[in-house]
Amino acid sequence: MKRRYGSQALMTEINITPFTDVILVLLIIFMVATPLISQNSIEVKLPRASTQEAIDDPRQVYITISAEGIVYLDDKIITKKELKQKIDALISNNQALKVIVGADQASRFQEVVGVIDVLKKSGVRNLNIATRTTN
Repeated sequence: MKRRYGSQALMTEINITPFTDVILVLLIIFMVATPLISQNSIEVKLPRASTQEAIDDPRQVYITISAEGIVYLDDKIITKKELKQKIDALISNNQALKVIVGADQASRFQEVVGVIDVLKKSGVRNLNIATRTTN
């Protein structure tokens, strides 16, 4: 009896189908989760005050200063130079522009003063400081 060893060839290729499936599932998870993460607003602990003005106007700009000193203009990171340029452009379109500055209570006072200085140099007349009320 003659045996044929070559008729049953061993499979020497690696099957990457399960790996591809896992990668595609991870890609879908990250595609769904990333917009949810970026939609969160900036977390700052505002200083307390006994009074608080409710300001809700579409002609307003919100500037946030984090505890680390990072400046945000409407949830986008910005430098002080870019802040001056953007505020100058907004003021040229709307002289009655309202600006609200919200600074974390742990942020350096110099950072807050620097931002307010940039706003005053740009000609902002309606400037408010965001606080939270004491209970």
